[in-house]
Amino acid sequence: MHVTSEQRLDDGVLEREFTLGEIPGILWTPASTSASAPAPLILLGPPPLGLRTVYPRLVARARHCAAEGFATATIELPGSGDRPRWPAAEQARADLRRAMEAGEPVNDEIVDALVLPLVEKAVPEWQAALDALLSLPEIGGPVGYSGGLISIGIRLAVVEPRIVAAGYFAGSLVPRTMFEEARQITIPLHVLLQWDDEGNDRQAALDLFDAFGSREKSLHANMGGHTGIPQSAAEAAIRFFTRHLK
Repeated sequence: MHVTSEQRLDDGVLEREFTLGEIPGILWTPASTSASAPAPLILLGPPPLGLRTVYPRLVARARHCAAEGFATATIELPGSGDRPRWPAAEQARADLRRAMEAGEPVNDEIVDALVLPLVEKAVPEWQAALDALLSLPEIGGPVGYSGGLISIGIRLAVVEPRIVAAGYFAGSLVPRTMFEEARQITIPLHVLLQWDDEGNDRQAALDLFDAFGSREKSLHANMGGHTGIPQSAAEAAIRFFTRHLK
């Protein structure tokens, strides 16, 4: 893990950009964090749009978490941002756009081609990043996972025992095989659903929530579209992580 730049934000949060091999990432730590007082860690899953594009959303989430004493980190997804192009992923995204613009159903073949290779590549990278982050003296456990593509979050919850709680953003482009993995999850879950999300099949999201095997799971549904998430939703998520990571 190589730190490429660092800056102190106006609220005292330390922001460090880093690379892990070819993978760019960003780490945010509260001003109060030190080797003698390490912070719990929340992994912030980004959408596949490039970290530069979604930076304002990520840093807002990081600042909110830091105010409650959490360190946060994110990494660039395969094929996104400045990482090498991934022709197969680009073709899958083009197929998805074509189907949606034509008003056609998005079939299982398109969803599988879009999501499953990304899960296979991204999850080991998240685990490598977690190894590096937890080696820092100012970062402690336990670890949570928040947001991002829900299929990546599902796989991480199944294979990574260091993650003890997860907050998901409900989405419907979930391969059928991920429903079987969802049944294996046992950690506490906090799931956010925008009831009128124009890009989300509400019933598919509800079916996935039903499939989760966790004994403690909560669904938080808000009226509004994809970008209409209220501030109260972020506050509820922080309370969830505070219960399980502190």
